[in-house]
Amino acid sequence: MPSSRTGRPPAPRAPRPPAAPRPARRNTVRTLHTRVRRAWDRPLTAYYVILGGSALITVLGLVMVYSASQITALQMSLPGSYFFRKQLLAAGIGVVLLLAAARMPVKLHRALAYPILAGAVFLMVLVQVPGIGVAVNGNQNWIELGGSFQIQPSEFGKLALVLWGADLLARKQDKRLLAQWKHMLVPLVPAAFMLLGLIMLGGDMGTAIILTAILFGLLWLAGAPTRLFAGVLAVATLIGAFFIRSSPNRMARLACLGATEPQEGPVDCWQAVHGIYALASGGIFGSGLGASVEKWGQLPEAHTDFIFAVTGEELGLAGTLSVLALFAALGYAGIRVAGRTEDPFVRYAAGGVTTWIMAQAVINIGAVLGLLPIAGVPLPLFSYGGSALLPTMFAIGLLIAFARDEPAARAALAMRQPRFGRKRAGGSQQPRRWNTMRRRATAARSSGER
Repeated sequence: MPSSRTGRPPAPRAPRPPAAPRPARRNTVRTLHTRVRRAWDRPLTAYYVILGGSALITVLGLVMVYSASQITALQMSLPGSYFFRKQLLAAGIGVVLLLAAARMPVKLHRALAYPILAGAVFLMVLVQVPGIGVAVNGNQNWIELGGSFQIQPSEFGKLALVLWGADLLARKQDKRLLAQWKHMLVPLVPAAFMLLGLIMLGGDMGTAIILTAILFGLLWLAGAPTRLFAGVLAVATLIGAFFIRSSPNRMARLACLGATEPQEGPVDCWQAVHGIYALASGGIFGSGLGASVEKWGQLPEAHTDFIFAVTGEELGLAGTLSVLALFAALGYAGIRVAGRTEDPFVRYAAGGVTTWIMAQAVINIGAVLGLLPIAGVPLPLFSYGGSALLPTMFAIGLLIAFARDEPAARAALAMRQPRFGRKRAGGSQQPRRWNTMRRRATAARSSGER
């Protein structure tokens, strides 16, 4: 053994402790998925998603309406903010309707079903009266209110069918009549066909498609058998094909499906092609808010049916994906509300509203992308048009009310404590939560608990 300089043997070194095993790397994706799932399973998540998502879509829609409508207003010798101010007024009224619908009890919603249906039918009949109905872009489905204000009763027909159909199916389910196909179809399908007939008298094929989607959504939620569902779908398809074949304008829209260049002749596909041009020129982050080129007269209906194309040009792929994500979140939250409730009316109404908004968004965006024929329907909560915005915001208020009415959501809201105690009738204040817990802990220690 070698010795040290002092002649003494070196002291033996202590053995090193074994290295602690490194913790295994956690799967980041799985952790994120677990956290998102836990957050989504919270009782008030659907409530916040519906409220926040609809608010963001509406605010972004106001911004894009102002940007997309300036040139159109100036070409009509109007102030540049003309359409924006009208949309802002409609949004203000819509907020009042949304708050009113969100605070109404379910019984009052059911009581309003028949008056809203009767009012919508009456207004749609008035549209066909000469001197009262007004034709816009070849479709006679408007009523002049005086000045520059008009109303489209067929938009309120969507809300009427949702509320009335949900109340009808809920009452029949309570009586256990939905197992019979006659009770499932009558009078829901004849009433829906009556609304469709009044709409098609004015030539509004787009709104008729949305109304048909709502009808199919209600039948699907009611548990219609496949053959019955297929039968109604076949009849609706034949009727739709007849109306498309009988209109050169609708055949022209169908011929422009997938067009990428303007064509020669009566069917030039100008609107469809320039919508694609607007989306293609936007790139990833767009040309900038207000810097659209297509809205300078090249793209018809830039602030209504094709506002999504202007959004893609000015905000780019990032902006359009954000809009799609907001609509996807809104639709998923509506499905959650419809799936977690035990009230049949709430399930049918929430499912009908979700079908309405999602079908209309898909048809509008699909037409702008060139994947579907141009149906002339606005993007919900986003496009210009007060007649479309008001019933849609009332429907969003329905979803908010239903989301608050879930048992778990009611319990979560009831457990909330005010940050500062509310005043009692005698003027004293309730103790704060931490003060109450401190008194309980003091009482426990005085009784000998540890």
